[in-house]
Amino acid sequence: MTDQNPPARIGLVAATAAGRRHADTLTAAWPHARLVEAETVADALRTAWAGCDAVIAFLATGAVVRIVAPLLDDKHTDPAVVVVDEAARHAVALLGGHAGGGNALAEQVAALLDAQPVITTATDAVDLPGLDTLGWPVQGAVAAVSRAILDGEPVRLIADADWPLPALPPNVRSADEDPTDDGYRLLVTDRVVPSDQRTAVLRPPSLVAGVGASRGVPAAEVAELLHRVLADAGLDPASLRCLATADIKADEAGIRSTVDALGVPLVTWPATRLAAVDVPHPSEVVRAAVGTPSVAEAAALLGPDGRVDDATLLVGKTATAMATVAVARHAPRGRLAVVGLGPGAADLRTPRAVAELRRAAVVVGLDQYLEQVREVLRPGTRVLSSGLGAEEARARAAVAEAAAGRAVALIGSGDAGVYAMASPALEYADERIDVVGVPGVTAALAAGALLGAPLGHDHAYLSLSDLHTPWDVIERRVTAAAEGDFVTLFYNPRSRARDWQLGRALGILAAHRSPDTPVGVVRNASRPGERVHLATVATLDPAIVDMYSVVVVGSSDTRLVAGRMVTPRGYRWRS
Repeated sequence: MTDQNPPARIGLVAATAAGRRHADTLTAAWPHARLVEAETVADALRTAWAGCDAVIAFLATGAVVRIVAPLLDDKHTDPAVVVVDEAARHAVALLGGHAGGGNALAEQVAALLDAQPVITTATDAVDLPGLDTLGWPVQGAVAAVSRAILDGEPVRLIADADWPLPALPPNVRSADEDPTDDGYRLLVTDRVVPSDQRTAVLRPPSLVAGVGASRGVPAAEVAELLHRVLADAGLDPASLRCLATADIKADEAGIRSTVDALGVPLVTWPATRLAAVDVPHPSEVVRAAVGTPSVAEAAALLGPDGRVDDATLLVGKTATAMATVAVARHAPRGRLAVVGLGPGAADLRTPRAVAELRRAAVVVGLDQYLEQVREVLRPGTRVLSSGLGAEEARARAAVAEAAAGRAVALIGSGDAGVYAMASPALEYADERIDVVGVPGVTAALAAGALLGAPLGHDHAYLSLSDLHTPWDVIERRVTAAAEGDFVTLFYNPRSRARDWQLGRALGILAAHRSPDTPVGVVRNASRPGERVHLATVATLDPAIVDMYSVVVVGSSDTRLVAGRMVTPRGYRWRS
């Protein structure tokens, strides 16, 4: 499953009426896809190859191979090719599996056509991350090291810093764990290193080049200076995260052309922000011209997010007649993904949640939730589990792992931000950590879908647990929801130790509701043992409710229609 966007230009080639029908299904979903027609199918395929980022051929695999074989040049520039059979039973990632996005495209095509994706890339077949799928440029003996990883041979991981890499299999061991220097190596560095037949190099996004320029600077002058500065410092341009400059240079054509050629973003800062950065080589001439004593050095240190404390100036400003360049290295930041798993069913788990779980090297969560996702985790993922009641410990553990530079996923049921792990974790997460929130289907939404449409108008979520909130505060909130005539959802409604709170809350609502106001109880929504119970404010027995339940109490407008709870939206056309 993938949440990647399809390529920008997709050429579709079909030889039969059935193939054209399948192509119509794709063009209906993807307006940027087009059916390529020519005098012959072979000509159409060649035309699509030359003019598109990806090709989907509704042809026999053998025919496609014979036509495109003479066109093959470089896997980094050739279009991805997916082949779909006449009956649309299979979508075969034929070319460009990782580098061209063919594997992801095959999965997307299969999803649209209700077909089976066929992916034969070795790392995907055994559920290992390909070195070219980690999101960073990779150089050197990529095929040899990938094969060693697949074959279980020892591979030493040598990194300049603790970068948040995804889980790697156990045979990939850090230099601390395996001090021997023979065999295969995976380096993570921004430095130029000698090439050999047993070393692959991952290029982390660690470098920021600050650029200053006179008006009208030629692009060649900027590019040549930048590459010379990097080469002299022994730094690889593949590790450039961005170029940075003053905002008054944002439209400078020479800088823009350099950025486009490198394929990195341009970050700009106002002169006042640049002027506040302490640099080794300030210039009053520059201050007079642009309002700050430094552009290149200050911009390099500020980088993409303004965190000067994370940066080290590697190369001070170096100038030509019209351009100035400085280079800073920015320290890696840990990555904490706070992931909502949904109410329990695997098909209610979002693709983004799955992607984050597979990207993480460390996954932290409640033991019963971890059991739900173990089959999703990559081999080598470190799992930190704990039982009920250890929310704060889990939050602290996840933040500590991320602060150490690791890629971490902290999981919770439903949506992680609704009565779950996001709040306690983010109370401890500081500026050393990049935080990614992954929304999930909440228990309330799962329950609402089973009950009908009880949440069609304003509603309030309330937890009846007084473990962290005094009961008098909860009682005031229930009263406010009752007086406001909100549909009211109760989380944590009743446990063996807290068996009276739900009855008290229902009594408060009953004072503001008709006795026949609908109430729904959903237990284990989308999980084994799912149960839906309908009652009223007057007839609900709190004894049927437990901690696996969500209770939904209607507003004064909520009604039962054909056995389903419905809260009218109040559209004017109804009258």
